[in-house]
Amino acid sequence: MTNCTNFAQLKAKSKRRMLISLFIIIAIVALFFTDYVSIGRVPHGKRLERCQSSPNYKGGKFVNLEHVKLFTDSTKKQSMVSIIWNFIFSSKKGLKPTEPVKAEPLDKEAVEQAVKEKKDLVVWFGHSSYLLVIGGKTILVDPVLFRGSPVSFINRPFKGTSIYKPDDFPNIDYLVITHDHYDHLDYKAARKLKHKVYKAVMPLGVGSHLEYWGYDSEKLVEMDWNERYEDGVTFICTPAKHFSGRSFKRNKTLWASFILQIGDKCVFIGGDGGYGKHFKKIGEEYDIDWAFIENGQYSGRWAQIHTMPHELHKVMQDLDAKHYITVHHSKFALSQHDWWEPRKNEQYASEESGKDLIVLRIGQIQYLQ
Repeated sequence: MTNCTNFAQLKAKSKRRMLISLFIIIAIVALFFTDYVSIGRVPHGKRLERCQSSPNYKGGKFVNLEHVKLFTDSTKKQSMVSIIWNFIFSSKKGLKPTEPVKAEPLDKEAVEQAVKEKKDLVVWFGHSSYLLVIGGKTILVDPVLFRGSPVSFINRPFKGTSIYKPDDFPNIDYLVITHDHYDHLDYKAARKLKHKVYKAVMPLGVGSHLEYWGYDSEKLVEMDWNERYEDGVTFICTPAKHFSGRSFKRNKTLWASFILQIGDKCVFIGGDGGYGKHFKKIGEEYDIDWAFIENGQYSGRWAQIHTMPHELHKVMQDLDAKHYITVHHSKFALSQHDWWEPRKNEQYASEESGKDLIVLRIGQIQYLQ
């Protein structure tokens, strides 16, 4: 029995060494291909002091309203190395479409006409990137136009979805960044859009990245949860149940959702995050016309930081918006579910909640009534 136990222990140690060695090799290769500037910069100086003064900053990092476990896989305890191993070497069947995704080019003339005539619309670019035109203002949310990772060979967008470039966009009144993950804050896109942006709105600390990339500090509006920004439009920074970080330093910047109020429109910009009590509170406090909510990249391994399929209808019920559009799908395979599955989930959630769902094609202009 002792010999069998010793053999099992040696085998487990050997596997761990192999995993660690592989992780080191992957890390070295990744570092070789990484544009270090794209990693950004964590808050320091006065910006760090402001972060530290937040009631949501504890123990040297931002925290959620509810206790959150980053990894929740109940089948067995796994190290970060083994999770990365499983992600790289598990079956990729169904994770990506076999044919290019059909995406419509951005109709810039129609967008500019909507701005002039104050017609409200949205154009979705896949994943969580979309352009709003409301009350003659342009609001661009989480534009990821190039890649969703620090290196080009990981998290490549699906074929057909990378047809949008910064030159396609009109001038942007408000660039909204919900958090600093690579699939929401694209360094190259942010840098190339810089000259078109009037103001950039984001949670606390995220401005450190943009300022490092050349944005004037006067353009940056950094907000804590429940803070308001008034500028002819109203932004209210609302909570999300998620995390942040572009390197091994987690939660040095805040993550958020936003309420946007312009004229008679109230829009919920959901960002990323797991189901939690904050949705009900937001729904009770604001009369939301249009809600953009996360649907995709979920997994039982991280069930508390992304909305699971069986929770999507609860989000709809709690927010109690008039219309819903789901995002965070159809462009990247960041989890292990079939790429088309979120489309099925949104239909089920709409039926269960009794809420109105608008299904968009990538690049389609949808007028907001």
